[in-house]
Amino acid sequence: MTEVKKKILMVEDDSTISSMYKTQFEADGFDISIVNNGAAGLLAAKKEKFDLIMLDVILPQMDGFSILEEIKKDDKIKNTPVIMLTSLGTDEDKSKGIKMGAADYIVKSSLTPSQVSEKIKKIL
Repeated sequence: MTEVKKKILMVEDDSTISSMYKTQFEADGFDISIVNNGAAGLLAAKKEKFDLIMLDVILPQMDGFSILEEIKKDDKIKNTPVIMLTSLGTDEDKSKGIKMGAADYIVKSSLTPSQVSEKIKKIL
């Protein structure tokens, strides 16, 4: 019996970062979809069933906090775990993300993709 791969949606506008994570996540057996702006991210989250959503905060068209807010309002996807993955590391931003319902808030510079992948495995 084949194990069904967990599907992750990554909303990240920096292609260097997203390709780095894509390589790591695929190596760890995840199925990953990447979109590079907020509006497309929200659309993808509503259209397809994902096991986890990774959101950058600073994005073109719609920021990560706005997407998180929309996800939490939608009954079909509000229970999907969301991890904020961002370069904004202030305590204020972290607590805002967690208060809004993010499963975790990770500052990009503080963890490697493999460490982030380990966190995802724990959440899933």
